[in-house]
Amino acid sequence: MSWRSRSFRLAGIMVLLCAGMLARADEEKKPLPKLIDLGATKCIPCKKMAPILEKLKKELKGKADVVFIDVWKNPAEGRKHNVQLIPTQIFFDASGREVFRHVGFFSREDILAQLKKMGVDVPKEK
Repeated sequence: MSWRSRSFRLAGIMVLLCAGMLARADEEKKPLPKLIDLGATKCIPCKKMAPILEKLKKELKGKADVVFIDVWKNPAEGRKHNVQLIPTQIFFDASGREVFRHVGFFSREDILAQLKKMGVDVPKEK
């Protein structure tokens, strides 16, 4: 095989690799449904929800965003989302439209049921 053939083959491989990386980057930028939990790190029901949210954040990566906001440290976020009591969970569709709101402790099963209603491929219970 001549050096020219090897160069063309290498260039072709590089084009395919770049195309794959660009496709993955586009996929990662795609807006996802989102759950925002507005609470505080020192509130009792919020503390009970923290491990649930952390686990869901990992399990739903690439399917839905799970975000915790401490409204005692970031009161502007509480005002922005019109939070009256904590914890408050707000579910948004991929376009950013609020579709559901819950106040108080919200179990893993209830969170997954709501996300499933929104079309998110949720993990099966073990």
